[in-house]
Amino acid sequence: MASKVWFTDLRVKSGSNLLNKLERLMIKAGIDQIDFDKKMTAIKIHFGEPGNLAYLRPNFSATVVRYVRKKGAIPFLTDANTLYHGRRSNAPEHLEAAFENGYNPIATGCPIVIADGIKGTEYREIPLNMECCESAKIGSAVADADIIISMNHFKGHDMTGFGGALKNLGMGCASVGGKLFLHSASSPKIDPNNCIGCRICEKYCSQKAIKVIDKKAVIDYNICTGCGQCVAVCQYEAAQAVWSNASELVCKRIAEYCYAVVKDKPAFHINFVLDVSPNCDCWEFNDYPMVPNIGITASFDPVAIDQACADLVKAAPALP
Repeated sequence: MASKVWFTDLRVKSGSNLLNKLERLMIKAGIDQIDFDKKMTAIKIHFGEPGNLAYLRPNFSATVVRYVRKKGAIPFLTDANTLYHGRRSNAPEHLEAAFENGYNPIATGCPIVIADGIKGTEYREIPLNMECCESAKIGSAVADADIIISMNHFKGHDMTGFGGALKNLGMGCASVGGKLFLHSASSPKIDPNNCIGCRICEKYCSQKAIKVIDKKAVIDYNICTGCGQCVAVCQYEAAQAVWSNASELVCKRIAEYCYAVVKDKPAFHINFVLDVSPNCDCWEFNDYPMVPNIGITASFDPVAIDQACADLVKAAPALP
């Protein structure tokens, strides 16, 4: 049986607004089928890189939070740290960026939790044994949640073409080490120009593959497993990812990581086809949208909802 994807446009009239329409959409799509009572509910959302104004408004997440609270849920908003060194590569700065963009407990009605901890090293290894991934490194807060709700800004993406539920869950819930695996077929490298010999990478390397020699970190690639811990803990951009995977492989790995996130637990997905910018919200800027604003979709199936949104965008007139 084909999965159902529910849709609402953005037209409103007196006495109703988009937040009301969002709640009605969730109900129509069947969110009440989930037993939320006393369940830890992770609401996965991208908080936006400061400077980018295309990210989802916190008002939308507050609507979801209020609704699931009424059903007895214990909700929290969450995202994992980034692989690249920006404003969201560690939990303290990630939280500052989220608050700067309006995601705070007062505005949203629930706590903000960075899924993979202070430095991106807190994760659960989820067994998969699939085509591309034997296991997936998923941020602990997401992996330990009882229920997953993804709120996804459907927009363009440099590597995956479009980014929606699959990208937000598969890439967005991965720990820093998981993101390294998704992006690269290679182990990290050390930029000696940035390395100050602080030894933090040596301390945290689980394989003891890094030694500081003559005040510079050196990786022994004979024993390095490519886990990405050094990239996560380095504060000087010396330990770096090697961006080497082709788009097709990245997409396959993201899909399998997405499966790891929703495996054996209820999950519900909402895609916002608004401000469909060419690039991800990870950039500190957003370009002019490619198509007019289209609407909001909801489904229990992350593949079906992304396919439906891609079809909607492809059918929409391109903006000049």
